[in-house]
Amino acid sequence: MLRIAVQSKGRLYDETMLLLEEAGIKLNRGKRILLLSAKGFPVEVLFLRDDDIPQSVANGVADIGIVGENEYVEKGQEAKLVKRLGFSKCRLSLAIPKDEEYPGVEWFAGKTIATSYPGILKAYLAEKGVAADLHVISGSVEIAPGIGLADAIFDIVSSGSTLVSNQLKEVEVIMQSEALLIANNNLSEEKQAILDELLFRFESIQMAEGKKYVLLNAPKDKMNEIIEVLPGMKSPTITPLADGNWVSVQSVIAEKHFWEIIGKLKSLGAEGILVLPIEKMIL
Repeated sequence: MLRIAVQSKGRLYDETMLLLEEAGIKLNRGKRILLLSAKGFPVEVLFLRDDDIPQSVANGVADIGIVGENEYVEKGQEAKLVKRLGFSKCRLSLAIPKDEEYPGVEWFAGKTIATSYPGILKAYLAEKGVAADLHVISGSVEIAPGIGLADAIFDIVSSGSTLVSNQLKEVEVIMQSEALLIANNNLSEEKQAILDELLFRFESIQMAEGKKYVLLNAPKDKMNEIIEVLPGMKSPTITPLADGNWVSVQSVIAEKHFWEIIGKLKSLGAEGILVLPIEKMIL
């Protein structure tokens, strides 16, 4: 049985639960229980505070964990990074009152900065040669300047709307963050095998993101041009039709280029274009 530590609430929790469900890890989420076993796969899920996950994985309370990069770097625990998961993206930034003039990072010299990430901030300020006082708090960091607790903040930023609502402006981005899959450094062979299968499922899901499956009918004499437009992963699948002058073509395209590609296909005579979503891709 492989034990995976997961954040107990918040956006990272929601996106992690969706990933596990897509990977076939079925949990009974109706009960608020600390530890839940999965159905049909040898995994149990341990729900923790996000800042407890790195240590729990490092000391073996959990075998693996899904945690924000911000917490992984801040805690500095001896747990190995297995995979970047590409969701729950945000950044750690310095922000100051919006009416302040900002000449550069030297503005922070002698100032008080409120943060939940003193380790990351200390390293950054030392690198820049800036001496500042850090006020460590957890939660609601953005209100600190408004109530006179600090001159500035160092905190997670996603959309930036929280900063705006608190009359703050982002002036320095210190690091980017996303969800990470981390693991204990001493997994048994049995647990490593389960992790390998879980990684295979995660990668199949990630490969399908932003992809569409396209089927269409096209004139046979236009196939060279169509193949150039539709390269697919290796090459499009081409099937003869009853009408010898036409073929059926199947391929996978990136959604960000979808309308551009469809326009080119139509100009080459493609008809009956069918577009389907892709849940998973296995190479």
